[in-house]
Amino acid sequence: MKKILIIDDEVNVALLLSKFLTRNGFDVTTAATGSGGLELLKNGAYDLVLCDFRLEDTDGREMLKSIKIQYPKTGVIIITGYSDIKMAVELIKMGAYDYITKPLYPDEILNTINKAFETHHALVDEPENVASVSKPSSKKPQLPNSEFVVGTSKAAKELARQIELVAPTNYSVIILGESGTGKESAAKNIHLHSQRANMPFIAMDCGSLTKELAASEFFGHEKGSFTGALYTKIGHFEMANGGTLFLDEVGNLSYDIQAALLRTVQERKVKRIGSTKEIDLDVRIIIATNENLQDGISKGRFREDLYHRFNEFTIYMPALRELGSDIMLLANHFLQIANAELGRNVTTFSPEVEECFVNYRWPGNIRELKNVVRRATLITEGDVIPLKALPLEISNFRSSPVQVSEIIAEHEIPVAKENRHDLKNAAQEAEYDTILKVLREVNFNKTKAAEILNIDRKTLYNKMKAINLSK
Repeated sequence: MKKILIIDDEVNVALLLSKFLTRNGFDVTTAATGSGGLELLKNGAYDLVLCDFRLEDTDGREMLKSIKIQYPKTGVIIITGYSDIKMAVELIKMGAYDYITKPLYPDEILNTINKAFETHHALVDEPENVASVSKPSSKKPQLPNSEFVVGTSKAAKELARQIELVAPTNYSVIILGESGTGKESAAKNIHLHSQRANMPFIAMDCGSLTKELAASEFFGHEKGSFTGALYTKIGHFEMANGGTLFLDEVGNLSYDIQAALLRTVQERKVKRIGSTKEIDLDVRIIIATNENLQDGISKGRFREDLYHRFNEFTIYMPALRELGSDIMLLANHFLQIANAELGRNVTTFSPEVEECFVNYRWPGNIRELKNVVRRATLITEGDVIPLKALPLEISNFRSSPVQVSEIIAEHEIPVAKENRHDLKNAAQEAEYDTILKVLREVNFNKTKAAEILNIDRKTLYNKMKAINLSK
């Protein structure tokens, strides 16, 4: 039986990991500190160490150095948050087998561990052998992608067909779709089915970048190159070299950063801030946005030349409500993940829950579905998820939505009318009458309607759901 040591100061995380890996046939021991982990290594042989990068008494870099010097036959996988990915890549160069990012997905963890044991110690004995991990494989990889499930609906099949078509190429790709539709998951799936599958996949959220930080995040900087540059930083382009760089919400980048990005993409070279050395790049770029970039071009917010550099192939991510019966396919997939993560054994959903899932509009798309299933799995006491385990906005959405055409034909809003003099009912009727009037005026364009009504889209969706109004 393979022996695994988990070193993580988050006791609950270590406990969940330990239970999950034990159920999958491993002999697991945990430690809450780096010193405690090294003491356990001194007293017994372990085949693999899963070590959190940030520990109370040390960090992943120092732990890796100690383990590789004292126990060179022991493989190391680093557990890291998004902000530490650049360091995780450096640790791989130092001899770590791989890294896993938080939040942790059981199938990803198990797959990474199994791959580590399949390749045995040839990849972890000596740091110089790590380069062999990075050689592209001609075999199509079967790697985990916890949110990408190929469904049976027309929209899902078309999405899978487009990904299969573009993945083997080096085309830059634009992925369009509403927030929460799984754009990053699709990008990762493209990467995993490309010739770059064994090279880095680096994801970057452009929506969270300030103008001041964007250049450093993209291109990196040298120590002392500006005030506050206390260490040399590797940029995301350099981290992704040889692999794929995924840029999410790229429409939020400032115009001058777009210009610098265009130069880098055109010249295929990057230079850290404060450095004179240019680094050759071989990076495939996939971008994602829920905005209309062409509208941004017309308004002067997005560079047209950069758009055409990216737009070699476009993929549209369907909203969850467009997937029909695939909603339950995804729900069952997330149920399996939640069971493994939470140590539960919930087997299915009640018919009432299935009815709600199929009829609900899912404004948060796949992300919302995953969170709902995870929460329901946690609070369900038996082996079937009941209606009461769902949030109220979903459990109250059981009946099939009334179509817009039917509501328009009736010329009235379906609200409670038992007491016409009730102020609450009167206020609701007036509100819904205004909403329907505005929707008609803008041909049911929800974005325009929300602007006119001076509310956000989510509030508009919730109010429309309350009257079973859909289109």
